[in-house]
Amino acid sequence: MRTLVLNAGYEPLGVVSFKRALVLVLNDKARVLASDDAHPVFGISSAFDRPAVILLTRYVKVPTNRMLPVSRRGVLRRDGQRCGYCGASATTIDHVQPRSRGGKDTWENLVACCLRCNNIKGDRTPEEMGWALRMTPRMPHQSGWTVKGAEKTEPQWESFLPMAA
Repeated sequence: MRTLVLNAGYEPLGVVSFKRALVLVLNDKARVLASDDAHPVFGISSAFDRPAVILLTRYVKVPTNRMLPVSRRGVLRRDGQRCGYCGASATTIDHVQPRSRGGKDTWENLVACCLRCNNIKGDRTPEEMGWALRMTPRMPHQSGWTVKGAEKTEPQWESFLPMAA
């Protein structure tokens, strides 16, 4: 099981193993905010709650103006695995302005796309097809996007992650 790590401002910093989280808690570098009661950790002389979310006791600032690198996985995650044109399940990405016409690999020019729409659209713009995007593609700004390993969340993390995937 993985553990979500928060800074003193309750901003997500990353994900660590429950073993690393337990070491931080036992060394008074963090405290447990949520635990997995169904799976305690047994030591030689006692049992401990398995941490699901920990809060660091020292403040660690999260950089806010960091540019997020564009990736296929990131675009699919941003768009909720849904096609930007028809809303079906997306498995690929599409350049709104095709690369052959000067389109760049940017958050604003890439959308999640189903294979059918991607093949039909081909090397044309949505305007030429008479299509409209379901949303305006933008770079994600939520602090949860900078958390490495938080793509798959645990149920105990819900109230601590501000992002809406």
